[in-house]
Amino acid sequence: QVQLVQSGGGLVQSGGSLRLSCAVIGPTWSNYAMGWFRQAPGKEREFVATIHLSTGGTRYADFVNGRFTISRDSIKKMVYLQMDSLTPEDTADYYCARSPFLSVQSEHYNNWGQGSQVTVSS
Repeated sequence: QVQLVQSGGGLVQSGGSLRLSCAVIGPTWSNYAMGWFRQAPGKEREFVATIHLSTGGTRYADFVNGRFTISRDSIKKMVYLQMDSLTPEDTADYYCARSPFLSVQSEHYNNWGQGSQVTVSS
């Protein structure tokens, strides 16, 4: 059974940067995709980015617009979301999750991290 443990997040000023980390604890690594989702207060959870752990293929939500980068470290079994040029609209709880394949749909993700709060002040 896999466990996803998140770290990072916090408070940052508009225009600043944050990096979220997600440790994948479990016997398997390859042949899965890892995604980041976010949920702002009063809004539905939305897709942010995903990466296939074997191929390195990625997909991003349109609103990312080149500001975020998802990456993985196969040795450390870590997945990262580097977020630059943050705006108050990026304020949300961010979640990492694992899926059997690359997908932008949250229902395809079976395992979830505990969440990381990101607050961007204006």
